[in-house]
Amino acid sequence: MSNTSLCLLLLICVAAWHADASQEARLRELILSKRASTSSSSNSVDEPMIGTTAASSLRAEHSVSDQSDQKDADRIAALPGQPPNGVGFSQYSGHVTVDEKNGRALFYYLVEAATNAATRPLVLWLNGGPGCSSFGYGAMGELGPFRINSDNRTLSTNEHAWNNVANVLFLESPAGVGFSYSNTTSDYDKSGDQRTSEDAFLFLVSWFERFPEYKGRSFYISGESYAGHYVPQLAATILSHNTSINLQGILVGNPYLDDNMNTKGVMDFLWSHAVISDEVYANITKSCNFNLSDGSACSDAMAAYDTANTLLFDIYGPVCIDAPNGKYYPSRNVPGYDPCTGYYIDAYLNDPEVQKALHVRTTKWAGCTDLHWKDSSASIVPTLKWLMGQGLHVWLFSGDFDSVCPFTATRYSIHDLGVAITEPWRPWTANKEVGGYVEAYTGGLVFASVRGAGHQVPYFQPEKALILFSSFLKGTLPLYEKGQ
Repeated sequence: MSNTSLCLLLLICVAAWHADASQEARLRELILSKRASTSSSSNSVDEPMIGTTAASSLRAEHSVSDQSDQKDADRIAALPGQPPNGVGFSQYSGHVTVDEKNGRALFYYLVEAATNAATRPLVLWLNGGPGCSSFGYGAMGELGPFRINSDNRTLSTNEHAWNNVANVLFLESPAGVGFSYSNTTSDYDKSGDQRTSEDAFLFLVSWFERFPEYKGRSFYISGESYAGHYVPQLAATILSHNTSINLQGILVGNPYLDDNMNTKGVMDFLWSHAVISDEVYANITKSCNFNLSDGSACSDAMAAYDTANTLLFDIYGPVCIDAPNGKYYPSRNVPGYDPCTGYYIDAYLNDPEVQKALHVRTTKWAGCTDLHWKDSSASIVPTLKWLMGQGLHVWLFSGDFDSVCPFTATRYSIHDLGVAITEPWRPWTANKEVGGYVEAYTGGLVFASVRGAGHQVPYFQPEKALILFSSFLKGTLPLYEKGQ
């Protein structure tokens, strides 16, 4: 696939919650700059990408030390505006240094399980981008214990938070994203898949020293979108360094796995969902091979359609309208779904009192950061295959309304894995209706769809997401109640 078409589809995945004009302009600038580049930023080597320098860095700068005092300092007494009747779980946040010399430190937020926290597993959550905040979007807008209200100041309880069944650790990665930072600004120009994987690995090693009670606990890694790179690459780094981290499995939603297959999957999805015409689709299929041989004819063919004012993350959902008077509102009302959520998150996390409660220095928080990504594996399929060969459980899931990293693309990548079906495609149930469909394969691979969900499944369909997550932790496919 040519740089032109690949970068277009890859960078769409960077988009944040709402398509505000400044971010959209930044994305277009990035796309155009990459189109002008004559060298590809993708690694086309058909090998799993595993961090190679983390072990030596760990020995040099991350010797085992007692961080129990730091843990106490990281405890959150209460978040501003949280429900007045209090919460029944502990919260922590702070920074873990991953590079002493450059002063590179990653921000985390831990929310312990609401019940039986001492025996529940630990799950790391990573949002994608690359360059988007796991705390702002993942914790405060998707699967964390709170949602930010439209007043930008108060919080409401998320009844389907994932800490109902696990201890959940949110990591803002890499440095430069959210509250994560470096004292050496040139670090931000070195961001890419490998640096992100290695820094996340170093973060975990130090974090487990700060929270030693989690050592040996069943550990899982989850995420969405470009975390289709982050999650498998971090898992491979952990396993390749033979650490004591008890990694059991990975779970990734609407994952960006393969440049070519994601592009093909997007085109097929848009045509099958009446976004592009038969004529445009015919020209695409004639002009594109969806491999490295594609050139300008393919790019031009794919550019010949207009998605208009739709939310690509949920092609059937309402959009957030930016009014001329500076206010914003949903284009239509859908119960439990507010497309303007990104504005509330941005306002809340830039409140000085909130930042004080989170133990961060006063800064301008942003949902996504342009880090000029330096290296991105062309395909994560070899890494997934390697992980499965190590006995790791791999679950993938897709909201079926997402056109950015759609279920069609994930299906193509699963086909490339060459696995055999062990349990055929069947429905699963949520609240007495079909919650989605699921299929199991050899090697511990599971793929599930989530009915009526967009790109950020825990936001669009929180109850269904929690059912799927709980099933993943149990290692059993979500149930189908026949006759409903």
